[in-house]
Amino acid sequence: MKRLILMRHAKTEPWAEGVDDHARALTPSGHKAALRMALEIKEMGWAPDLAIVSTARRTRETSSHMKSVIEACDLKFEEGLYLAGERGISDLISEHESAGTLLIIGHNPGMHDLALSLMRASGSADHRAAIKLASKLPTGACALYEAKEDGTFLPVHFVLQTFLRPKDILS
Repeated sequence: MKRLILMRHAKTEPWAEGVDDHARALTPSGHKAALRMALEIKEMGWAPDLAIVSTARRTRETSSHMKSVIEACDLKFEEGLYLAGERGISDLISEHESAGTLLIIGHNPGMHDLALSLMRASGSADHRAAIKLASKLPTGACALYEAKEDGTFLPVHFVLQTFLRPKDILS
């Protein structure tokens, strides 16, 4: 069964006038959360075999923690994922149907928009997860989906299985 994980980058230093948004780094708490999320995903048996990652520094740093925990996860950096909208992210997913478990690490609002769209189209196996996801996709959070059927990697086939937030795991 194919799986899809949509992850927003971990907590980032604040944006300030004159600072290049693309170059913003994770905070110390962001590094801690990214590592803990990677460990949790692995413990759940959801280890991705491919991660598509925005080229922004904060997403690359988030993905480095995933790679340190799940060595078999191949990383592919995609310039078009930086601040991509729902449609752009969905198109990237469709291009990688050879993956068994695909991880996308990107940015809001596109990541949250897509996560909500998938949930509206295919539903949720976990009502509480759906309620949390409907509210917000905070930094470092992951929405985990599983396909209703094998075959083409179409985003609309994915049902929300659970939703992980750093604050739930780190507390």
